[in-house]
Amino acid sequence: MPTTLNQVTVRFAPSPTGLLHVGNARTALLNWLFAKKLGGRFLLRIDDTDAARSTKAFEEAIYRDLAWLGLTHDGTDRQINRLTKYSTAFYQLQASGRIYPCFETEGELERQRSLLAARKLPPVYNRASLEPANKAKWEAEGRKPHWRFKLSRSKVSWTDLVRGAVEIDTATMSDPVLVREDGAFLYTLPSVADDIDMGISHVVRGEDHVTNTAAQIEIFQALGAALPKFAHFPLLVGAGGEALSKRLGSLSLEQLRGDGIEPLAVAAYLAKIGTSDPVEPRQTLGELAQEFDFAKIGRAPAHFVPEELEALNAKTLHAMPYSAVAASVPQGEAFWDAIKPNLNKRGDIAQMARLVSGPVTPVIEDAALAAAAATLLPPEPWDQETWGAWTKAVSAQTGAKGRGLFHPLRLALTGLEHGPELKKLLPLIGRDRSVARLKGETA
Repeated sequence: MPTTLNQVTVRFAPSPTGLLHVGNARTALLNWLFAKKLGGRFLLRIDDTDAARSTKAFEEAIYRDLAWLGLTHDGTDRQINRLTKYSTAFYQLQASGRIYPCFETEGELERQRSLLAARKLPPVYNRASLEPANKAKWEAEGRKPHWRFKLSRSKVSWTDLVRGAVEIDTATMSDPVLVREDGAFLYTLPSVADDIDMGISHVVRGEDHVTNTAAQIEIFQALGAALPKFAHFPLLVGAGGEALSKRLGSLSLEQLRGDGIEPLAVAAYLAKIGTSDPVEPRQTLGELAQEFDFAKIGRAPAHFVPEELEALNAKTLHAMPYSAVAASVPQGEAFWDAIKPNLNKRGDIAQMARLVSGPVTPVIEDAALAAAAATLLPPEPWDQETWGAWTKAVSAQTGAKGRGLFHPLRLALTGLEHGPELKKLLPLIGRDRSVARLKGETA
C-alpha cells in the first residue's frame, strides 16, 4: 500500500441510498474547490457496500447531480468492486492483533449500554469477547462473530485545517465494528483502505466525522500508511439554527433543479455560507475555486436559508452574459438584455417572451391617453431612443407626466404593473403589436 502522499487528491464518497441533498453537495463542492485551486484531483467513490439499500437509480442520480453542479471528477470507482482490497486490509489488521471477534447479540449490547447509562458512564464496549472463557462459551453456542478494531485507548491528536488542534481520547470510544456477522464490511475499514489505495491526501468532510477520525487514524497507522490531512467543517442548519435532517429530502439537488435554481447559484451559496466571504454571485466555478481557503470557514454552523438561495439565484441570472444562456433564449441578445434584470428564475423567460411575441391582453387605464399614444407612434425601425422620444411627444400632446404617463402605457403594452424597461422592450414588441395593444386589442 502507498505510504507517501504527494499530489493533492481528495474524494467524495456518497452512498447510493438516496438523492444528493445540499449537505452532500456542500461536501462534494468544498472538496472539488480545494483540489482545483491547487491543481489536484477530485475522485468520486460510490460507497455501495450496503447492498440492501444501494440502488442503481440513486447511483445514476449522483452522477447526474454532480454533472449538473459542474463538479467533474478525475476518476471513479465503486466500493463493491474493491472487496478484495478490504479483505487484504482486514487480514493485515488481524495478523497484527488489532482485530478481534465479538459474539454478543444486539440485544445483549443494548442491555450493556443501558446499564452504563444508568451509571452515567459513556457507552463504551466492555471487550467481554476478549475474555477467553466468554469467547469459548459463545463459540460453543455456534454464534457467528462480528469483528471489531481494537483501539489503543490513548489520545489521538491532529491539526485540523478548519478546527485547529484536535485531541480525542479513544478510551471514551467503543472499538468500532468493521465487519458484521454476515461478513459485510461497514463504513470504517473500506473508507480507510480506499483512502490509502487511492492516495487521498486530504479528507474534507463534516464535523460529525471528527470522532470517527480518531479511530480511522489508528487504522491508518496499524496498516502502516501515511496519514492524510483532515478538514472538518461545521454542518448546515436552518435559518433558526435547527437541524436540517428532516428537511433534506426537500432540499435535494434534484428538487432544486426542478425548482429552476441555477447550479452556479447553488455552488456560490454553498461555498460562501458559513465563511468570512460575502454571499454573492459568481459566473464560474473557477472563480469560487480561486477564492477558496479553509481559513475562511468559521466554526459556527452554516445557516441554509432557501429564501437567500432564491435571492442569489435572481442575482446570478441578472449578471449572466448572453453567451451563458443562448441555448435557453432563442429570442436573441437584445431580448436577454431587456428581461434579465426582472428574472427570478430561468423559467420566467417564457413569460417574458410572451410580452414580446404575444398574446398580451392589454389593460387600458386611460383610454384617451392610449388612443393619443397610438397615433403618435413613429415609424420603424426602432431602437432604445424610441421610447424616450415617443413618451415626450405623448406628454406634450396630452399633458400627462410621471406615473400618469408611464403607468397607463405599461399596462397597455404589457398588461403588467411592473416589468422590463420599456425603452428596451418597445423595439422588440414592434409597431404593429404596440398599436393593437394601445387600442385594447389582444396581440
